[in-house]
Amino acid sequence: MTADALVILRIELLHTEPLVWRRVAVRGTTSLAALHKIIQAAMGWLDYHLWEFEVEGATYGLPDPDGMDWGRTIKRASTIKLQKLLDAGVETFGYVYDMGDNWEHQIIIERVEAAQPDQPYPQFLGGERRCPPEDCGGVPGYYDFLDDIAEPDKGRGSKKKKEALDWYGGPYDPDDIDEEQIRITLKRIANASRMKKAVNP
Repeated sequence: MTADALVILRIELLHTEPLVWRRVAVRGTTSLAALHKIIQAAMGWLDYHLWEFEVEGATYGLPDPDGMDWGRTIKRASTIKLQKLLDAGVETFGYVYDMGDNWEHQIIIERVEAAQPDQPYPQFLGGERRCPPEDCGGVPGYYDFLDDIAEPDKGRGSKKKKEALDWYGGPYDPDDIDEEQIRITLKRIANASRMKKAVNP
């Protein structure tokens, strides 16, 4: 794979129906640590919790500096790049965010193509459904939250709806992925990457 290769990834949040998913274009030189930031931005997560990648039986993340990984071997995510995964023939791999709520994602490598000159990457290419609220209790809690906010505005159900939206902190539209915010955050990541390359060519 050439140095300017572009990897098209589809990110799926498992066990959700309808499916919550995103498609992004990232450079093959992107490390898994950098990909974590991209996934957070594309999905709409807030990066409050621990995370890990599972690739061909190996775990990548942030090893505990005190060695408190409970007997598990966690490799540093900054040490491996997408290019290496492609060279090894990897087509899909896993990403888990928030070990309590256990948001499991499947990352699918859809294709590899040439990056366009002078284009900032990563780029957002599409997606559907807003990601669940942080700390809602995993998939079961997410479905409970959706049921509560779907209650009528009048009658007994309105109390549940108000409580759920008060807890969330505002309106929640499961069909609105807030594409503008995704593009802004990914552009910020792209600009930071370009500045880093300029300082350390």
